[in-house]
Amino acid sequence: MTHVAPVGGTAVQDHVALAEIELCGELIIAASAAREDRLSLESIDEVLRVAEERDAPGD
Repeated sequence: MTHVAPVGGTAVQDHVALAEIELCGELIIAASAAREDRLSLESIDEVLRVAEERDAPGD
């Protein structure tokens, strides 16, 4: 017997997990495009938009 997921939007989405996956993907792209062996900490912060989070109002 084969079980198939029902059609109709019953999938559960974890928005935090999806955001983390997106950031990991962006890091992988940045690392593959890097001219050096490793990304600098500043480059990683830029990809992860650390400064934007730090400067966001309401924190």
